[in-house]
Amino acid sequence: MNAKDAIRGTMDLSNHILKAYFDDLTDAELMQRPGPGCNPLAWQLGHLISSEASLLNQVSPGTAPELPAGFVEQHSKATAGFDDASKFGTKQQYLDLLDQVRAATLSALDKLPEADLDKPGPEGMRKMCPTVGSFFNLIASHPLMHAGQFVPVRRALGKPIKI
Repeated sequence: MNAKDAIRGTMDLSNHILKAYFDDLTDAELMQRPGPGCNPLAWQLGHLISSEASLLNQVSPGTAPELPAGFVEQHSKATAGFDDASKFGTKQQYLDLLDQVRAATLSALDKLPEADLDKPGPEGMRKMCPTVGSFFNLIASHPLMHAGQFVPVRRALGKPIKI
């Protein structure tokens, strides 16, 4: 296994866990918040999608798919307090965009020469991700940072334990 295989493995695992946690939730259930002060699950999905597209374009400019008009703004800090489902997408829209962005990320990783993983990461994130490889690792693991927030909603809804 090489570094790109390890990053791919983390991407696959984090996507598997995230999707397992929301595959049986309805659009309405995605509007639930895991607790006071937490963002709705729909917002979190949109945040993950827009963040990955942004991060990908930082490390591999122009490779992320264009998100629908207004999508990034719909999932900004300014909208985290919204509870109106009409301000967010549907589960299927999130799933489709999640898959499109992840496919672009995997494609960019595949095209990257392995030696480039050791190059300096994007300037603005270099303190946290000093190399291109660590930057791709951040992209790979970011869904896991949010996946746990789906569990309290699942438990409150009486959904089965997934993992």
